Amino acid sequence: MAHHSLYLLFLFVLSSISSHAIQAEARRLLEVSLPDVPKPDLPIGLPKPELPTLPQPGLPTLPMPDLPKLPELPKSQLPTLPIPELPVPLPGLPKLPLPELPVPLPPLPSP
Repeated sequence: MAHHSLYLLFLFVLSSISSHAIQAEARRLLEVSLPDVPKPDLPIGLPKPELPTLPQPGLPTLPMPDLPKLPELPKSQLPTLPIPELPVPLPGLPKLPLPELPVPLPPLPSP
């Protein structure tokens, strides 16, 4: 049973060492400066390739099919409805009494 824990401990130690080595290598790569490489001179406008023109086929003409004629339907007429008349004098609404406040207002408390 003890040898299983030794294997796990050995694996853990190796993985931690390798991760530290990878971090150190990455840090060293970040610190290295690259030499200045001259940029190549490219023409500003690149020539566009010419595509050959293909003949476009014409669309075939199809004869119009003979459709059966639909019979005409008679137009429907809506009946006229009488317009109701409103009474000229509108009934008045009753006046509601307004609530009254007490005449002497209580004094406000001072802070």
